[in-house]
Amino acid sequence: MEDLECKGSVFRIKKCAFDFLSMEEDLIDDEEYGIWWELIERELRLKSTFLYCDLNHVILNSCEEQKRSLTDLANRFFHCMEELDNAVKCRSISAARTCYCDAVRLLQELMAALTSDEC
Repeated sequence: MEDLECKGSVFRIKKCAFDFLSMEEDLIDDEEYGIWWELIERELRLKSTFLYCDLNHVILNSCEEQKRSLTDLANRFFHCMEELDNAVKCRSISAARTCYCDAVRLLQELMAALTSDEC
């Protein structure tokens, strides 16, 4: 049962990662799209929450060596997500794009680490 739960977590992580990677075009700089920023902020929080819960589950069920690696990558990724959230709150398109690129790079590293040794 634990293996099935872990595989479900990895599946949701991949789905959230795919959704997150497709958000780049949503980062627009237009005053008439003020509500759009709020939607982006909510979407980021939602994806971040799912990623946090599922990554936590996968990390807890990983071997000790992979735990350290995944924990480090996850911590750096969520730090970037906090910075991205702050940039979106401030509606700074340049900061949001920079933070988004950093988060994408770390998410790709995280996905590579996850696929190299899935549950």
